Amino acid sequence: MSPALGWALAVLAVAAGYTSWGWPGVALAVTVVVFWMLLQWSRVMRVLRQAGQAPVGQVPSAVMLQARLVAGMRLIEVLPLTRSLGQRVSDTPELWRWADASGAAVELEFAAGRLKRWTLSRATGDGAGDDAAPSPPAPGP
Repeated sequence: MSPALGWALAVLAVAAGYTSWGWPGVALAVTVVVFWMLLQWSRVMRVLRQAGQAPVGQVPSAVMLQARLVAGMRLIEVLPLTRSLGQRVSDTPELWRWADASGAAVELEFAAGRLKRWTLSRATGDGAGDDAAPSPPAPGP
């Protein structure tokens, strides 16, 4: 959900509470909004705590991670899939990298906070280099 939509719903809840029950309705609406914000905060902290306990940039299987990615995901949605924090490759564009023990790696590019594209690169057995598999194109806006 976009932040603007979330705040608009919060204001709408407060207004609806006031028109329906007066000041007790405002108190109820504010309580519900604060509870919702605490639920979101708890979710983010749980994801970050779990990701922070694993080695940075390591995943059990880069191929399986690549198969579960969807264009438009936020980083907070990617972290539960990886179960670790990624290695930042660059700031512009925003690139993050996760690798597995076999040498396969997934590089994710984020734009405006959303997953734009990703690339899977596998280490070949003969030492000839990497075999890159690009991500499918992102859907249109």
